[in-house]
Amino acid sequence: MAQNVNPTASSSIGSSSTKDSMSSGVVGSNSQVSKRLQQELLSLMMSNDKGISAFPDGDMLLSWVGTVEGPLETVYEGLKYKLRLDFPPGYPYNAPKVRFTSSCFHPNVDQYGNICLDILKEKWSALYEVRTILLSIQSLLGEPNNSSPLNIHAAGLW
Repeated sequence: MAQNVNPTASSSIGSSSTKDSMSSGVVGSNSQVSKRLQQELLSLMMSNDKGISAFPDGDMLLSWVGTVEGPLETVYEGLKYKLRLDFPPGYPYNAPKVRFTSSCFHPNVDQYGNICLDILKEKWSALYEVRTILLSIQSLLGEPNNSSPLNIHAAGLW
């Protein structure tokens, strides 16, 4: 996907630091990642989205704690779920690792909190942001994808 290509990496292909960062799987610098995450935090705080929030975990800008409330008129209504979001050095060109830290009985969530959601895997785009991830997880709570369950027992009950 073209949107997952770091434009700064391709503009300086001849430099050894770019070659080193590309061979190690790290695309972009920590300052670029930090700047992007600070912008996303501001955007998330200013959004009027109900039932989602996320903040850096203390001083660690690459690790965030998120909250997603269950959607209205679902079995998850009134429940709040905690999430952990870990951002790789290559973010946003590489997807963050996101998992539930509070227990969630759902077809697309395993016993460890791992989430089966296409935008966190093969459909990841550098255009997505934390807000997009949280809204997608909130939507998944109300509309599970039973064609790729991580929790077969929950999928059977759905």
